Amino acid sequence: MLKIDGGRYSATVIDKLVDAGASSCSFKEAARVVKKQAGIVVSPMQIARLTQRIGEELLAQREAQATQHRRGELAAPADQPPVPIGCVEVDGGRVMTRAPECGPGVHDEAWKESQIAALWKMAGPEFDHDPHPQPPQCFRDPEHVRDLVKGLKSRGEIHADDPPPAVTPLSESATNDEEPSPRQWPPTRIYRTCVGTLKDVYGFGPLVAAEAQRRGFYEAPRQVFLGDGDPKNWTVHKLHFPHFTPVTDFVHPLSYVYQAAGAVTNSRAAQWEQYDLWMTDLWQGRVANVLAELATWQVRLGLPPRDAPDDDPRQIVASTLTYLTNNAPRMDYPAYRRRGLPITSCLVESLIKEFNRRVKGTEKFWNRPQGAEAILQVRAAQLSDGDQLSHFIQHRPGQLHYRRTYPNSPRPQKPKPAKK
Repeated sequence: MLKIDGGRYSATVIDKLVDAGASSCSFKEAARVVKKQAGIVVSPMQIARLTQRIGEELLAQREAQATQHRRGELAAPADQPPVPIGCVEVDGGRVMTRAPECGPGVHDEAWKESQIAALWKMAGPEFDHDPHPQPPQCFRDPEHVRDLVKGLKSRGEIHADDPPPAVTPLSESATNDEEPSPRQWPPTRIYRTCVGTLKDVYGFGPLVAAEAQRRGFYEAPRQVFLGDGDPKNWTVHKLHFPHFTPVTDFVHPLSYVYQAAGAVTNSRAAQWEQYDLWMTDLWQGRVANVLAELATWQVRLGLPPRDAPDDDPRQIVASTLTYLTNNAPRMDYPAYRRRGLPITSCLVESLIKEFNRRVKGTEKFWNRPQGAEAILQVRAAQLSDGDQLSHFIQHRPGQLHYRRTYPNSPRPQKPKPAKK
């Protein structure tokens, strides 16, 4: 039986408690889990305190690394293998917060935006041709596309009374007799590190840059930065990753043209036909064609008035034109595929869902900002490959259970007894 008293936990016990606090749906559930799995009896409040303490220490470490990066003093470990493709994907989540130290209950509740980054080490070949010239089957599946768009946007009309159109095959030349070829694109995912914070874009960017530097991404022969159309993402790119190839996540333009196709047609079948044409143009790099056709539709429909609702066809066409115009320089998808780079930010979007499993839910309120910041830091370390949370806890300096050692240092000598 592990003896826990006076708040002096061993590193092993702290690791178990904080890991449970970061992965369970609540600190109460975490206390139940560690009692059941490890025989450790501890209160939910104590797990919450430990989790916050570790989160604060993790943030302090990341901020120190960001300062070293800014000064040019941060370097990747000497024994770290090279990175063929350094991929940085960024996106935003949401966390419900409350004012701290206001007594029992929830006071001044408010949603705050979290900033999330997934840094992926990837590998894969480059090509002298487009390795995937036709859009994937999933983007030609009506049910899948409708669900995809609903997840990104709530505006736009869906014509549910018409029969669904037939699904277009991925390749006209494909037959059932052909053997599937080994996948060469998109690149293979090797290792992931996560960054999460409640800081704004100017505080978030240095944390991501420091992690990229520490991982050797700035020395990678191929570098890519993915995000949606949010200007904050491209501020991070401009300030910290200007030499990385910027790529607008393909799914977001797809969702815009799907909505625009519904705005300029009067049936679901016609919407799907128009969407498929525009989506294929985007996939094959013909953004200018889509912009020209949308401009023609804008002339026919007219400009939206200032008070136009989001589902007004004029507003949808105008919004799509603006989005595609702003992101067109980052939408040369055939060129990115030839370089063997990914073109969707689905990895960071799925990562946000992993964060949300812990930080979002009914009646979950985090103290603003320390509580929310701490759980994001701990969750990011836990979701990173390499068991980074446990490594940090086992090696955190300045703790009672941690003993710093120095190479070639003399052993401490016992004091000699005084002569009588």
